[in-house]
Amino acid sequence: MSNLLSAFRLAKLPAATNPFRAEVKAFLQSSFEPGPPDIRARSWMGFDAAFSQKLAARGWVGVTLPAAYGGASLDAFSRFVLVEELLAAGAPVSAHWIADRQSGPLILKFGTEAQRQFYLPKICAAEAFFCIGMSEPNAGSDLASVGTRATRCEGGWRLNGRKIWTTNAQHCHYMIALVRSSGEPQDRQTGLSQFIVDLSLPGVTVRPIHDLTGDAHFSEVFFDDVLLADDALVGQEGSGWAQVNAELAFERSGPERIYSSIVLLEHWIACLRHTQDAAVHAATIGRFTTHLATLRHMSIAVTSKLVNGDSPIVEAALVKDIGTEFEQSIPAVIEAAIAMNPDAPVDADLYRTLAYVSQMAPTYSLRGGTREILRGMIARGLGLR
Repeated sequence: MSNLLSAFRLAKLPAATNPFRAEVKAFLQSSFEPGPPDIRARSWMGFDAAFSQKLAARGWVGVTLPAAYGGASLDAFSRFVLVEELLAAGAPVSAHWIADRQSGPLILKFGTEAQRQFYLPKICAAEAFFCIGMSEPNAGSDLASVGTRATRCEGGWRLNGRKIWTTNAQHCHYMIALVRSSGEPQDRQTGLSQFIVDLSLPGVTVRPIHDLTGDAHFSEVFFDDVLLADDALVGQEGSGWAQVNAELAFERSGPERIYSSIVLLEHWIACLRHTQDAAVHAATIGRFTTHLATLRHMSIAVTSKLVNGDSPIVEAALVKDIGTEFEQSIPAVIEAAIAMNPDAPVDADLYRTLAYVSQMAPTYSLRGGTREILRGMIARGLGLR
């Protein structure tokens, strides 16, 4: 337990990140036209390839990747600052998000030199968008029981199966998929591998899924005898489980795990300034502020471990779990606050933003690992199971 708790000793962003933050703010003021809050609340679910290419032109896609591959060679602290400012502004970052956050670093760490030379410059130029192929219809939250299979054949591998809840698959060029390359589902973690799948290949079918808000950022992806070349394999055959856990540390540790509802919270506070209710809700705003500050420090502590070359899998799971509770509490508390005075008029933008976030909030505890899975990981990290 002491080892896990020590990971959350106070860590600060280096002073050297302050000029970079100012640069990002200036870019957003000049290059990003803020829309209404219900659109900005979509932020890291908002797909805008043109905006991603503007960021790439500044060197801000693949910021942690080496300059030799087109990256900016910045550290995880700089990426934290960039992500924090983009999410606070409600910028549409979904197009490049997965490639920047995890696919690029995964290829850098486990890929061949040929894969690095081919994919990483395209990621950094916002010319190659990636999605994640983990969840499956029949696997639930049990990632180790995936049934999609890659079978060796002449010329490479033949892929069959399907993935679900794949964000932006209909817009992406590639998927990094966790599939079974040997054994059976009951073999669990043994026999899993990761492959880069070109989504334009014959046999790939992408079917968008509409959510409660009417958006279609999720998809189900079908693989029917898709022929993959030998160089589609990432890392070693059979090492997929270890690789995907390293990837999930990137996915779960960033500021997006605490800022999903931030545009709604900010707009609610702005609306309160023009009413008589500001003092009534001061304590609630204070609690949100304190909670957010604590989570932010925890996220920075995890970022510091990434900077040191560690793989903070359990620490990231803890931040993601607590962060999800915070994100989901914001729309629930604001709904209750509005209900306290049902005769008072509600700002139209606030109403639309609240409706969107309230409908999306249940997914926060599904994406990136369900609450039950995360708490199992945390319990193991604490030595409780």
